Amino acid sequence: MGGVEKLGRRQKPREGPTPLGAPLPIFRWEQIRQHDLPNDKWLVIERRVYDISRWAQRHPGGSHLISNHSAEDATDAFHAFHQNLHYVRKFLKPLLIGELAPEEPSQDGAQNAQMIEDFRALRQAAEDMKLFEVNHSFFALMLSLILVMELLAWLIIYLSGTGWVSSILAAIILSLSQAQSWCLQHDIGHTFIFTKSRWNYVAHQFVMGHLKGFSPHWWNSRHFQHHAKPNIFNKDPDVGLAPVFVLGESSVEYGKKKIRYLPYHVQHLYFFLIGPPLLTLVNFELENVWHMLWYMQWMDLLWAASFYCRFFLSYAPFYGATGTLFFFVAVRVLESNWFVWITQMNHIPKEIGYEKHRDWVSSQLITTRNVKPSSLVSWFTGHLCYQIEHHLFPTMPRHSYPKVAPLVKAFCSKHGLQYEVKPFFTAIVDIIRSLKKSGDIWLEAYLHQ
Repeated sequence: MGGVEKLGRRQKPREGPTPLGAPLPIFRWEQIRQHDLPNDKWLVIERRVYDISRWAQRHPGGSHLISNHSAEDATDAFHAFHQNLHYVRKFLKPLLIGELAPEEPSQDGAQNAQMIEDFRALRQAAEDMKLFEVNHSFFALMLSLILVMELLAWLIIYLSGTGWVSSILAAIILSLSQAQSWCLQHDIGHTFIFTKSRWNYVAHQFVMGHLKGFSPHWWNSRHFQHHAKPNIFNKDPDVGLAPVFVLGESSVEYGKKKIRYLPYHVQHLYFFLIGPPLLTLVNFELENVWHMLWYMQWMDLLWAASFYCRFFLSYAPFYGATGTLFFFVAVRVLESNWFVWITQMNHIPKEIGYEKHRDWVSSQLITTRNVKPSSLVSWFTGHLCYQIEHHLFPTMPRHSYPKVAPLVKAFCSKHGLQYEVKPFFTAIVDIIRSLKKSGDIWLEAYLHQ
């Protein structure tokens, strides 16, 4: 552990939290940067230094989420992920060990202090406009629509039988219902729907567990990491696709090291076979079950089991056990195609690489883009066509994105930041273009090293 410089003298840092009333030790960034080890992690929030080495394992958002910000200024991430800051600060008090020296900048490295200040003013303006306030009727309508689609799919089979036309129509409606359930659970998972965390927890269990058959803890664990460090290898699970696909900087790395598990120069072609159809059906199902068992999330397991019981009890009388299984697979494959195309069109074509310790605003804008919105596109994507706004303000209700978007666009224009918007189908095609580009880069590096 590095020493503490205070008033020109070299002092030994205190062990544990600072006693009440005692002057806070002073730290410099060069000292803080040393505390980014598995069992020794510090971070900075609002110029105060916290030792999260032990707390990380108890962090409600997961140990990886908070640990990925160690040795950094996490002020904007702290504000982005937490609604009730007064409540959360109570947990920070025992972890406080010091503060930044007065002459030290609030952010480490060559970061644009004025841009960061302007972004915080933008967030305050959004709060003043009450854009973080939830319209509960909006989300009640979304839930009602999901339940209506679930009932409609069952009625089609009940009234029309199990012929091909009725089965396909019911599967499409169910896949739309499952897709919208992803969107709704995503909203609830960001814990802004209700003021009480317990209500958000129960609502998330119902939507993610009973309506979808997945673990909310599993989802939050991986999704919060994605938000904290989007498109960063080893920190964002969504880009950990190697060795099946190579993306961004990994394309050059795999090429130079002569690594070839698959023919990556044609990954844009085999993507259609193993990407969209199988992600939810295979990868998510297995990862989800493993997570619940490994971390002993028994309540999640019960809620997920209630989904499968409901599904098979609803359709087994018509299809039998085997037929219901095939019907379930059909729904999951359709749903999986929706999930992959909708979620990846905003990220895969953007920069993907290793940690560069950018500020919150830059890291979000460099790795996200929007899709041109319309009423249909907004509903179909769960308003994730406003991916930039969602990543900058993850606890903002999606019905507020259209209102904050002009402010974000003006902010980007002022600071020369790219505010990228693509038409829907162009954004879809860009996924394939990006995979082909990465594959070509890998092949060139592979052949010429």
